[in-house]
Amino acid sequence: MRRITSVSLGSSKRDKSTTATLLGEPFTIERVGTDGDLDGFRRKFGELDGKVDAFGVGGADIHIYAAGKRYTFGQIERLTREAVKTPVVDGSGLKNTLERETIALLQKTGAIDFSKSKVLLVSAVDRFGMAEALDAAGASVVYGDMMFGLGIGIPLRSLAQVNQAARLLLPIVVRLPFQWLYPTGDKQNSIDPKWGPYYAEADIIAGDFPFIRRHMPDSLKGKTILTNTTTAADVEELKKRGVARLITTTPEFDGRSFGTNVMEGVLVALSGKRPEDLTPGDYMDLLARLEWKPRIAELN
Repeated sequence: MRRITSVSLGSSKRDKSTTATLLGEPFTIERVGTDGDLDGFRRKFGELDGKVDAFGVGGADIHIYAAGKRYTFGQIERLTREAVKTPVVDGSGLKNTLERETIALLQKTGAIDFSKSKVLLVSAVDRFGMAEALDAAGASVVYGDMMFGLGIGIPLRSLAQVNQAARLLLPIVVRLPFQWLYPTGDKQNSIDPKWGPYYAEADIIAGDFPFIRRHMPDSLKGKTILTNTTTAADVEELKKRGVARLITTTPEFDGRSFGTNVMEGVLVALSGKRPEDLTPGDYMDLLARLEWKPRIAELN
């Protein structure tokens, strides 16, 4: 039995463990939240090193990307060094492949005409593949990096603006404590409505779900949410707010859409390669064999 474990800085209330058979191989897939406890997060990698087939980093990023350049959060990278034997992934490989392909597939099948859609992408540097694919599809996009990541009320309305801001700010941002930038621990359980006009003007709200949820308004009537990591409770919450459709880029197991970090861990285990040896083509080949498609749920 292969075992994939996502160690998350997020709330333990969102934990989940399930089993699945993929390409004929049985898997245990689990998410373990550490409630924002940095030392507990670090220790968990050490405790499970060599006992699981791949680690996912949840509730945090190791790497983010902009303008073809990779930026590394030193704090998160150092905390994962306890894993020596087991490979560690943060979902970057799938964000560059699966999420890019998801946009193209939704456009191709007519599920969404992005050229006629207004999109709020809560963070482009976290979802760089999605950001580039939305731009290529002709969507009208507000990139919320300054708002959702830094709390600064400046919407970015082009990838050129995102890249310009990234070149200026990311060398500094990746040196900051990650908890300043992203809802970790118990913050994932609370909602602080903010940036309402940008939610309101969008047809589609896309990106990381804890980011989306953290500031979402009471009404999201008629909206499409394009994301992952949604729990059954999250789906009910979106229904109450009037969301029309929920599209998840990763498959659902036992009522739960796991994060890209978890699913990247699955692909690494199936490939038998180290993450650094996997190419975008390798990811796409595995995704094709698994026949993964975005899941579309009509909520209202």
